[in-house]
Order: sequence, then C-alpha cells, then structure tokens
Amino acid sequence: MSEHDLNEALIQYLMLLALLTFHEYGHAWVAWRCGDDTAQRMGRLTLNPIAHIDPIGTVLMPLLMFLLPHNLGRFLIGGAKPVPVNPYNLRRPNRDDLLVTLAGPGMNLVLAILLVGLARITEVLTGYGPGGEVVCERLKQMAELSLWLCCFNLLLPVPPLDGSRVLRVILGISHEAYARFTQYGFILVIVALQIPGVVLTLWKVTETINDLLLRGFGFPT
Repeated sequence: MSEHDLNEALIQYLMLLALLTFHEYGHAWVAWRCGDDTAQRMGRLTLNPIAHIDPIGTVLMPLLMFLLPHNLGRFLIGGAKPVPVNPYNLRRPNRDDLLVTLAGPGMNLVLAILLVGLARITEVLTGYGPGGEVVCERLKQMAELSLWLCCFNLLLPVPPLDGSRVLRVILGISHEAYARFTQYGFILVIVALQIPGVVLTLWKVTETINDLLLRGFGFPT
C-alpha cells in the first residue's frame, strides 16, 4: 500500500470514528431524555470517542476494511460499542424505545446535512480555491459516509442494527426474544451483506439521498 493510500485510509477511519461517536451519543442522549440514565451512569453520554470504542468493532475491523484489498475488506464491518439502554426505565416504553433507536441514524442524517452545508459555506468563502477545494471535498465525503451509516443501520433489519429494533417495536417482539437474536448479530450481519444486491441497494439509497442533499445546497451532481 502506498503512502497516499495509507493516509487516505487513516482519514476515512477518523471520519468513521467521529460519526460513530455522534451516532452512539444520539442514542444515549435521547434515552436520558426519555427517563433512562443507564448510559449516563456508565459514562456513555459523551462525545469522547474513547467511551464508545470497541477494540474489535471500532479499531480492528474498520482498519482492516480500509486497508485490505476491496475483495477482502468488503467482508468486514465496523461499529461502536452499543449504548446500554434499560427499556423498563423509559416513560413510554414502545414510543421511547423507537425514539432512542431512531436517534442514532437521525444524528447521522443531521450531521450529513450540516456537513454539506458547511461545504457550501467553505466554497462560497474560498471561491473553491486549492485549499478550499480540499476541505470542501472532505466535508462532502464525510457527509456521504454519515448517510451510509444512517442507511446501513436503519434499512438493514438485522440484529443488532437499528432497523431490527424498529422492527421489534412494530412486531411487538419481547426484549428477551430480541436479545436471543442479538447473540448472533455479528454473524447475521455478515451473512446479510453477502446476499446479492443488499450492499448495492444500500449504496443506491445512500447515493440518491446524497445527490438530493448536494443539489439542495447548490452543488452539481
């Protein structure tokens, strides 16, 4: 791997780490607002990435995903340490559980909008000069990655991803039954990603939303 590729992988990893941190913070903050202080008591109501790092999911897997050749890296996934939520502390269990679940992807969507908006401001202020162009493109790259995290977590209804938690509420599955499924979550996600068309569909949805967002802020697509 060239020095350029190594630097690019490191930049993408730092972007992912920041976005995962905001994602988990979103879960923790909404849970706290809805009456469950479990995450707060465990030090997870913070934007300090160290509190959300999982040695395997947040460090090893993403780095391998970025560093390995695409045909190998595509089999790997990354994620942060899930925020602990006690559903029995929530004031209105089903509604609040849904709000807590949607808070993570929602945070990624909001971040994507803010990042593209900041890219537009950068373009206007710098006239898209050499320095401004680099910053602008990095902001748009991070916005697209944030949208990917949103779509990946929400549209793939496989435990322990957020989409499966939404499905749990809709179908009325008990927390105990859902917990049994999450024991095999890592394997289930890996298997789901190997189903033909799954990754392509997720990227198509991500790109469609990204294009709409870029056009909304006046960027060509």
